[in-house]
Amino acid sequence: MMTKTLPSSAQVVIVGGGVIGCSVAYHLTKLGFTDVVLLERRQLTCGTTWHAAGLVPTLRATYNMSMLANYSATLYEQLQAETGQGTGFVRNGSLTIATNKERLAELKRGASMAKVAGFPCDVISPDEAKSLWPLMNVDDVIGAIHLPMDGMASPVDVTQALAKGARQGGAKIIEGVKVLDMKVKDGKAVGVITEQGDIDAEYVVNCSGMWAREFGKKAGVNVPLHAAEHFYVVTESMPDLKRGLPTMRDMDGFCYYKEDAGKLLVGMFEPNAKPWGMEGIPENFFFDELPEDFDHLEPYLEAAMHRLPILEKTGLQVFFNGPESFTPDDRYHLGEAPEVRNYFVAAGFNSVGIQSAGGAGKMLAEWIHKGHAPQDLWDVDIRRNMPFQGTQKYLQERTTESLGLLYETHYPFKQFKTARGVRRSVLHEQLKAQGAVFGSENGWERANWFAKEGQKAEYEYSFGRQNWFENNQEEHQAVRTSVGVIDQSSFCKYKIEGPDAEAFLNRICCNNVSVAVGKMVYTQWLNERGGIEADVTVTRLADDQYLVVSGVACQTRDLDWLRRHKQADTAVVITDMTSAYAVVTVMGPKSRDTLAKLAKADLSHEGFPFATSREIELGYAIVRASRITYVGELGWELYIPTEFAPSVYELVFEAGAEFDIRPYGYHTMNSLRMEKCYRHWGHDITDEDTVLEAGLGFTCDFEKAGGFIGKEAVLEQKAQGPLKKRFVAFLFDDAEPLCYHEEPIYADGVIVGRTTAGMFGHTVGATVAMGYIESEAGVTKDWLEASNFEIEVECVRYKVTPSLRSFYDPAMENIKR
Repeated sequence: MMTKTLPSSAQVVIVGGGVIGCSVAYHLTKLGFTDVVLLERRQLTCGTTWHAAGLVPTLRATYNMSMLANYSATLYEQLQAETGQGTGFVRNGSLTIATNKERLAELKRGASMAKVAGFPCDVISPDEAKSLWPLMNVDDVIGAIHLPMDGMASPVDVTQALAKGARQGGAKIIEGVKVLDMKVKDGKAVGVITEQGDIDAEYVVNCSGMWAREFGKKAGVNVPLHAAEHFYVVTESMPDLKRGLPTMRDMDGFCYYKEDAGKLLVGMFEPNAKPWGMEGIPENFFFDELPEDFDHLEPYLEAAMHRLPILEKTGLQVFFNGPESFTPDDRYHLGEAPEVRNYFVAAGFNSVGIQSAGGAGKMLAEWIHKGHAPQDLWDVDIRRNMPFQGTQKYLQERTTESLGLLYETHYPFKQFKTARGVRRSVLHEQLKAQGAVFGSENGWERANWFAKEGQKAEYEYSFGRQNWFENNQEEHQAVRTSVGVIDQSSFCKYKIEGPDAEAFLNRICCNNVSVAVGKMVYTQWLNERGGIEADVTVTRLADDQYLVVSGVACQTRDLDWLRRHKQADTAVVITDMTSAYAVVTVMGPKSRDTLAKLAKADLSHEGFPFATSREIELGYAIVRASRITYVGELGWELYIPTEFAPSVYELVFEAGAEFDIRPYGYHTMNSLRMEKCYRHWGHDITDEDTVLEAGLGFTCDFEKAGGFIGKEAVLEQKAQGPLKKRFVAFLFDDAEPLCYHEEPIYADGVIVGRTTAGMFGHTVGATVAMGYIESEAGVTKDWLEASNFEIEVECVRYKVTPSLRSFYDPAMENIKR
């Protein structure tokens, strides 16, 4: 029997009794937490879990997410033996078909990544697909992939098995208790307030599904998600339907097909989804269905009849519509909330809750146990979100798109269509007039490339060379040979000031920020394990004042890190200055000549050395000019008070006209930085990559007074000899293939790693890829030179040349001219 008595205190209180909450409880008990209380307002599974389709695929968009999904499958397979409660889990496999070459390219890229993860995944012909699914029409199918180890389970049974395992480990699971509010003291979660009394707690976990956003608000925590109507139909019995069929996905038709006890479940991920619960979720909502909408589903039912002609003469027994919660980027929310210490979130599972629950529950339990993320979880880290993403209008609009995106082709550089124009640079209209084609990053509209006169200013997506490839080439060459300008106003900028500013930053930064006023320092913020938490530049503005500049995606995360490490008695003020300054970056061999026409300041190498920052007059404005680069050329970042930026931007283009100055976008910045092997936080460097493995050990000052966070771990790794894991750059011998990330890297025919990024380098004439490779004997220069390296793209291996240095200007002569 389930416990009914409400305790007055617990070590961990979990709010929400779906599959996610029960998984967190189960995994906490495995780590030795016995004082765990899970509270469910009605009954276990009554929100979303009970009507899930129960698919348990293993291959996700990234390696890390795939490994978590694979853990879920393995766990569900073993739970019955452990708990005595069945899960209904079977490994029936999955089959995903392609009806066009771009979809097939996506599937082949997934099949290549599956090799890194160690999953069997076969690329098969239409005839082979039909032999696996005899009732399928394959007339328009051009290929497919088959994952034999994928599975399916009963969502209710999985949840009950996890709950039983949690109870066996000492957790209390209490149904019929509504949590009304949070108890927060001194910025920490300290318990919950329920209808039946308060419970004090060390940790609170929000697993309340589609209620998670509203419940988060009670503690001031932002959990951006919104419910959408989600449909499937179940047929009458089909005598011709083979038992044990693999789950079949026809993503081009936005449908999946699952055999279930002689019937067929057909589910939809339609591109014009219907948000639900805009006025709040009804108080009495549990085990409820939403009204049917045949008109909405008609196109997808027609697609289903095309794929399985037998459906034309098969009746429908169930027409189901139930709500599921979706996040703005189709990735779930996991981790400790930046707003409140000891408040954890696991919510927003975008209709992949069953496949994700095992891995997500394990990760969150370990996060609570260790006090930090147990591995790189940036894909789903709740600290990626900004406050605006929790607004009703943003979520409602984005939800119409995010459900269908799960089945749309996942092209590289694909941009969201909805909830756009949220954050615009003050230069937005000027960029637009220059032909900018915008992408969205953390809400910012940023120019990714510039269309030429007469060219349509929009994307035409492909896994090969997209319609902006030549634009990228011309922008790239302009920066390498003359001068280019990019709007980088989306940089995150933080001012750190006060009597303890230097000591505070020196503890957080691995490099030494005890420099002269006007000097810039490139540095990382490390964790206690030597992993990289941020990659920033620090500029000393005054004796007691610094400017920290970071990447666009990290605003919430960086500020959380700074505030978390500020002691109560530290005399420091942290201010987010992101909106205060526009940033106009002028780069290229002619950048000095361009700016010299506008500024009286000495911009010579001797008068304005590299890594120097100072205020100069530029037109009518006083501008902070910082001589630094992310593209490997001479240049300056100009930090301009926002209202002055448009006039400065005009003047720069007037001054550079004789040098054929041109704007360049973020795709070009990416191709330029790849040739220089400059790392990008979140892709090439993360909290599980140490500063030594990343090849950034030169930024560590081991001698500075007071040390820095992570120093001991870095020194320990340094003392162990040759690194077994190391960041390496690769240049393709063949100029044709394009790679992006997660492709397998081979040494002498054996997979030794995977790529973190890839982009065509127009100066070096082929794709440059970067990634981590591992060798038990150590990743040394000699081993790299003695081995034959290949990178696999769409199931074809290509010869590549490895390097520990950049392929372009490794001596940095161009930067310091």
